[in-house]
Amino acid sequence: MHIKIFGKQGCAKCKTTKSKIEFFINKWDLADKLIISFLDMDSVEGLTEAAMNDVLDIPATILEKEGSVVARWDGEVPKSDEFKTYIL
Repeated sequence: MHIKIFGKQGCAKCKTTKSKIEFFINKWDLADKLIISFLDMDSVEGLTEAAMNDVLDIPATILEKEGSVVARWDGEVPKSDEFKTYIL
């Protein structure tokens, strides 16, 4: 599974999203089974990837499995129980 986090470096909600996801990935010992990407919306790469994924609000978190989106949160930090259902 690939976890894409779209945000900006100075965004508090973006930082919280990234920290929360990293915490749970480590807690559930899934680091070797997942790919986590932080895509900075202030970079060309981040903006390009955001355009391809229709990201209009940050933070945005997209969970992909085998190239298909299985869950998505736009403009909010994913709730732990919702996130857990897709990861475990």
